[in-house]
Amino acid sequence: MDDKTRIELEAAVYRRLVEHLRARTDVQNIDMMNLAGFCRNCLSNWMKDAADAQSIPMTKDQSREIVYGEPFEQWKAKHQKEASAEQKAAFEKSSAAHKH
Repeated sequence: MDDKTRIELEAAVYRRLVEHLRARTDVQNIDMMNLAGFCRNCLSNWMKDAADAQSIPMTKDQSREIVYGEPFEQWKAKHQKEASAEQKAAFEKSSAAHKH
């Protein structure tokens, strides 16, 4: 497979992942972090890192809006729930193993 085709496929997979996460607002970021070691915020940080690496101006708010499909504060107000004590404890345990 040539590089152009691989990059196009990777971009399509990324777009599908983001659309899936936008649709699954019931899945909380802390649960994603506890299970997979990354969440929507990580994806937006990686987007900003990629933009920075190419000297493309992008703010943290802009990268989050790309991932969330709306301003982060709006998404958070509509969909984010308070983390339970169990979720917080699992996050503390797992975050030591993950750099995010």
